Amino acid sequence: MQNLLKQLVRGKALVFIIILGIGGSFQNGFHVTVISSPSPYIQSFINATWAERYGEAPRANVVTFVWSAVVFAYAVGGLAGSVVIRCLTSQLGRKKAMLFNGVINIVASVIMFSSKVANSFEMILLARFLYGVTAGLGLNIHAIYLGESSPKKLRGMVTLTVATFVSLGKLAGQFAGLREVLGREECWNVLLSVSTVFAVVQLVTLPFFPEAPRYLLIEKDNADQCRQALQCLWGPGDYRPELEEMRAEQTAIRGEHSKSLLELVRDTNLRWQLISVLVLSGAIQFCGISAISVFSFNIFLEAGIPEEKIRYVTLGIGTSEVLTSISCGLLIDRVGRRVLLLGGFGGMSVIMALITVTLYFKDYSSWIPYSSSCLIFLFVVFYGGGPAAVAQPLSHEIFVQSYRPAAFVFIGCLRWAGFAVLGLTFPFLIDLLKSLCFVLFSCVCLLAALYIFFILPETKAKTPLEISEEFKNIQPCRSSTVEDMTIETKL
Repeated sequence: MQNLLKQLVRGKALVFIIILGIGGSFQNGFHVTVISSPSPYIQSFINATWAERYGEAPRANVVTFVWSAVVFAYAVGGLAGSVVIRCLTSQLGRKKAMLFNGVINIVASVIMFSSKVANSFEMILLARFLYGVTAGLGLNIHAIYLGESSPKKLRGMVTLTVATFVSLGKLAGQFAGLREVLGREECWNVLLSVSTVFAVVQLVTLPFFPEAPRYLLIEKDNADQCRQALQCLWGPGDYRPELEEMRAEQTAIRGEHSKSLLELVRDTNLRWQLISVLVLSGAIQFCGISAISVFSFNIFLEAGIPEEKIRYVTLGIGTSEVLTSISCGLLIDRVGRRVLLLGGFGGMSVIMALITVTLYFKDYSSWIPYSSSCLIFLFVVFYGGGPAAVAQPLSHEIFVQSYRPAAFVFIGCLRWAGFAVLGLTFPFLIDLLKSLCFVLFSCVCLLAALYIFFILPETKAKTPLEISEEFKNIQPCRSSTVEDMTIETKL
């Protein structure tokens, strides 16, 4: 582990990871959480703007509809951004695509900041759509760029930082939304525009870093630039094993163009990879993390935490997710992906079942709400240290170079379509099932854990070609044993 950490600081890799992160997945996490704090101020702005424009106050359902459109526009933008990933990364390369994404982010911030002065809620809608586009693009380009820039022995730890920066973005959005910072009515447009600072930093600094080495060799056939890129990022060395591995993959896919989404879906050799990302994406979307956000306020209130202090406790939850993600980064290349995923989903399933019990019996004893609060923190730990952290590295590893951009289009469509569906159905689900919805989420986590245990192969320390062969050899009736997983962990 110490040698791996030393390699991170030998070249520019550590700075590169930070620069790429603040303009990539950090933006995604930031915009997810930052919108909650100013929501009453934005609705008040919509009401005032409508009244000034049309001479009468809007009906309550009109304001609700416009506000729902503001929230929904982000998901639509994310879906749109995900759809154009393949085209953008193939035409511009990974580096220029990320820089282009930063420009869109700055444009969105300018529109958002100006909306208050222009007295236009339509500009808020447009800005949120563009923020969604940058989130859909940035998260996926970030993962592709990092994965194609990492040596095999560091690939898991490096690509896992995508999830770490999502968590950091969520925490930063919660912190910026505090009343003592920017969570005041007169500052809502500043609060929703502050992310442009990180985009500007990336635009200024990223040009000094190289293009992704795998892209340079496999797609551009430039071994010299690939070697120079590896030396720039990871320090001096000839990197012969990495170059030989890339050459082997280049030879295996020689003559193949960058595949489209339709070609990806039609390829029967990739059936189990697609099923795996479908299962993992669906399970992450419907694992219950949204329910935790909804119920945590009441749970903390019943535990005796003052209402004005609950927001700070929520910051503690965000901090737990960040720290867990960092810890997971130090473990992923030692214990493997399957162990972390299985432990994460398995633990989340048990915790969801326990939360159902504690909520049902909350009035029977004064200590039960405290146990519910502890379970919430524990759930976030298992979530941040398992599915949320490992999904991105795994998604990158299981596809070869020619299919990877299309695969991220597929994954992005799943993520943002799920985000939209969850946003539309979750309020009705909560009204219908109340706390019993945790039973449903527990079952989802359990099913994901069973799929990982019986189907999903380990990808640790394997090349994309080796991983593809593992998936081709999957037999649906095969079983994994605890002994097998123990051997993988020791390796």
